[in-house]
Amino acid sequence: MEPTKDQKIWQVVLSIPKGRVASYGQVADMAGLGRQARYIGRALGKLPAGHSVPWYRVLRTNGQIAFPEGSSTFLMQKELLEQEGVEVISGRVSMRRFRWLP
Repeated sequence: MEPTKDQKIWQVVLSIPKGRVASYGQVADMAGLGRQARYIGRALGKLPAGHSVPWYRVLRTNGQIAFPEGSSTFLMQKELLEQEGVEVISGRVSMRRFRWLP
C-alpha cells in the first residue's frame, strides 16, 4: 500500500538530521507535493500522540518560526532547536548555516 500524503511528509521530516532545518517548501518538494508548502503545517498538526517526528525542524523559507512569538508552541520549538545546537535569534534561524542539504 502506498503511503498517504501525510505519511510522505512525515517520512521526509524524519530524515532531517539533528541540528539541521528545512523549509515547508523544501519538505513539500521532497515529498513529491510540488508547491503545496501550506499543506505541510496541516500534516504536521495531524501527528499522532507519542510520535517521534521532529516537526520543530521545519520553518518558513526565511528561517522564521511560524508560530506567534511568545506562544507556548513557539517557545517549545525554539527550545527544541536550541537543544540540537540550532541558533535561534529573534525567532529566526539562519537558513544559510542550518538548512539541511541532502
